[in-house]
Amino acid sequence: MTPRRQQILSTAADLFADRGFHGVSMGDIGAAVGVSGPALYKHFAGKEDILGQCLLHASDQLLAGARELLSDGGARAAVGRPEAGPAALTAEAAAAALEALIARHADFALDNPALIVVQEREWGALGADTRAQVRKRQLAYVEVWCDALRPLRPDLSAEQARAAVQAAFGLLNSTPHSARIGREAMRTLLTSMARASLLPDS
Repeated sequence: MTPRRQQILSTAADLFADRGFHGVSMGDIGAAVGVSGPALYKHFAGKEDILGQCLLHASDQLLAGARELLSDGGARAAVGRPEAGPAALTAEAAAAALEALIARHADFALDNPALIVVQEREWGALGADTRAQVRKRQLAYVEVWCDALRPLRPDLSAEQARAAVQAAFGLLNSTPHSARIGREAMRTLLTSMARASLLPDS
């Protein structure tokens, strides 16, 4: 992605989070990045496209980062393929991978509060095709987490593991609504709570 497109998406996410999707015009976005509204059409098809690209880019970042974490350090590059189930990771590798996944997601949520708000609040403003694309990436992201969790929680079924992971996401994504206690203190609190929710006996 070009720096200009990234700037537009980041600025639009801030505006959508602050005013709501329907309270922001192409002219508002253009003014915020220093171009005319019509000039934005060189980069995006319209406001809905900008919203969709915000969420698709966020989902792509999370998914690619998660897969990279689980393929590093001998954690088995096979993770992320349909045939790579929970047995693809040893318990030691799974524990390290889960810790890294929690930390990375906490960093993302703390660094991108506008995207978290937009994802939660503006889902209905996306077109059906874009919603399907975002959902596909989100479900793949959940499965990467499950590949790390299930070797550590053999008591959980696949469905229960997915539910536990999504509940942990809810906790980590609560950052825009959380009390401000400083970034590092908040990061420590979030990661410890997410870890405890997924591994209650740890």
